[in-house]
Amino acid sequence: MRRNDTSDPHEPAAGAPVPGDPASASADPATPDPAAPVPAPGAARTLWASLRPLVLRMHFYAAVLVAPFIVVAALTGLLYVYTPQLEQAVHADLLGVAPADTAVPLSQQVEAAFAAHPEAEPSAVRPSVGPGLTTRVLFDADGLSESYRLAVFVDPHTGEVVGDSTSYGSSASLPVRSWLSEFHRTLHLGDAGRLYSELAASWLWAVALGGLALWLSRGRRNRRARRVLLPRRSAAGRARTLSWHGSVGTWALAGLLLVSATGLTWSQFAGENIGGIRGAFGWQTPALSAPAPSDHGGHSGHGDHAGHEAADPAGEVDAVVDTARSAGLEGPVEVSFPVEDGAPFTVRETDQSWPVQQDAVAVDPHTDTVVEELRFADFPLMAKLSTWGIAFHMGLLFGVANQVLLTVLVLALLAMVFWGYRMWWQRRPTRDGAFATGRPVPRGAWSAAPPWARVGVVAVAVAVGYLLPVLGVSLLLFLAVDLAVGARRRRRARAA
Repeated sequence: MRRNDTSDPHEPAAGAPVPGDPASASADPATPDPAAPVPAPGAARTLWASLRPLVLRMHFYAAVLVAPFIVVAALTGLLYVYTPQLEQAVHADLLGVAPADTAVPLSQQVEAAFAAHPEAEPSAVRPSVGPGLTTRVLFDADGLSESYRLAVFVDPHTGEVVGDSTSYGSSASLPVRSWLSEFHRTLHLGDAGRLYSELAASWLWAVALGGLALWLSRGRRNRRARRVLLPRRSAAGRARTLSWHGSVGTWALAGLLLVSATGLTWSQFAGENIGGIRGAFGWQTPALSAPAPSDHGGHSGHGDHAGHEAADPAGEVDAVVDTARSAGLEGPVEVSFPVEDGAPFTVRETDQSWPVQQDAVAVDPHTDTVVEELRFADFPLMAKLSTWGIAFHMGLLFGVANQVLLTVLVLALLAMVFWGYRMWWQRRPTRDGAFATGRPVPRGAWSAAPPWARVGVVAVAVAVGYLLPVLGVSLLLFLAVDLAVGARRRRRARAA
């Protein structure tokens, strides 16, 4: 979406995915011309009048340089949202079997998986959640990338292995889902690719809030909520485009902010800083501690199949699941095998739909007792909000309704980008030819701002740039481009 023409880069190419690009005087007489001269520093100015030109300029740079990254992140994210259905369709041969009224013990299913892959170390098992759905036994195996495990699928009705595949992360994603997840996160470019998604998430909230401020300040002239929340059907030309751009952006604001915030928690640099803040305030998602080994002795969850036979962890899994169910764990669960001799099994709920079930217990298989428990109801509020927000970001919190809502949000985002570029096109002076471009945003906003406003802007920019390093570095690059273009124009003016 980057322009290939040779127009002045200070033209407000409206690729910004949020509302706020003001209309020209010719489109709406109530709105000041964006190319109008900036008032002198000594003029009486309100706080917003001082900041508005700076916000408008930031909006412009985000439009030109960041909007394409946001569009890519939105499209790849939309693909990922529908991965539960894609996974069911693509991997139907592994996930489904002929349903029956009876099932063999879970221990027998696990033993079948152990026998099929004696070279791998058992990690966990996800029991079947209903007739016709396979049990998934997870292994740590040589040759797999970080966060990947080997998943072996077992028919719960017969105890026969039906196949195996790789599995990614705590969600145990299968290849189609993990490929799309990595595509959304890095475009399959490794750590360097993570910068694109972090750049999009870092700027989305900033341009969204800036756009809202620009749109609401324009709406104050009308003092009517309808002019802010609904497009003006009676308007024509650029004013009509702006009306749709701003009103749709206002409705989409909450979703854009939530997607931006949750996306930042996964980012490379900002995510580390956010994790530090959560740790400092005790907002981390709690986890079971590592209980002391049982006095009854036991087994190791690792080793070859001969080790499994000696300690027989598979034989204990039935009692472990029964104990966890008695402790209140419901729905789909993952049972993790002990990592050291005598340690208990851990069982956690894996359902991320509403109401979220994330309870976990540690079970001593020798006494069939719960030695530790962790209830989602006892999570700190910020940990709950993070869990809900991430589930919403992934399209899991409200099931299909969540997927539809995110689809509407992405379509609204793409529409705002289109309307933004359309406004830039509509602003062009047609007398200068078919390929003329819109009028540039006026320079001088920084020098015209009062000193106290400049100090405040610098302080906020430094704080935000420290917390969100990719935003901070890109902002410095934007400023460098702006200074270089300004110097070039001054040299041209002197030479003329």
